[in-house]
Amino acid sequence: MTALEFNRYFTEMEHQLLPFALRMTKNVEDARDLLQETAMRAWFHKDKFEVGTNFKAWATTIMRNTFINMYRKKRNRATSAEPSDSHIFINERHATENEAHSRIMMAELDQIIDEIGSTYSVPFMMYYKGFKYEEIAAQLDIPIGTVKSRIFTARQKLREAILKRFPEMQCSE
Repeated sequence: MTALEFNRYFTEMEHQLLPFALRMTKNVEDARDLLQETAMRAWFHKDKFEVGTNFKAWATTIMRNTFINMYRKKRNRATSAEPSDSHIFINERHATENEAHSRIMMAELDQIIDEIGSTYSVPFMMYYKGFKYEEIAAQLDIPIGTVKSRIFTARQKLREAILKRFPEMQCSE
């Protein structure tokens, strides 16, 4: 499956996957995080998807398994230092390297990210690199709600910019 095919399939299913994530997490922000984690895992394993089979079933299976694995990790991990009321958030003290950058044209993406402005790009890139919301808020000295809002807005701006630059990625509704 090519990157364009994957993007088209996933974009078409996104509006159906978000309510599914919301039913599991019971929290809008956690549902968005779960949707993004599902997209990342599906992207990483897109070569395992067999074209012609049910993409929605494949993506929902990835989402369900991701939720279950994250829930189990949270339940089994001793998180007495900073309890979280999130079902998805897992307290970790370090950022993890995100290997997705090796699979896309980073030069074009970097240019698009620069265009949205540092107000949005800095928290977005920190989140992309694996920092948690709390870590970003502490490092930038802004409230966690502002961090979440800026990352969400950055995603929207990036999507709009990418679709302007690559209209072939536009899904038909």
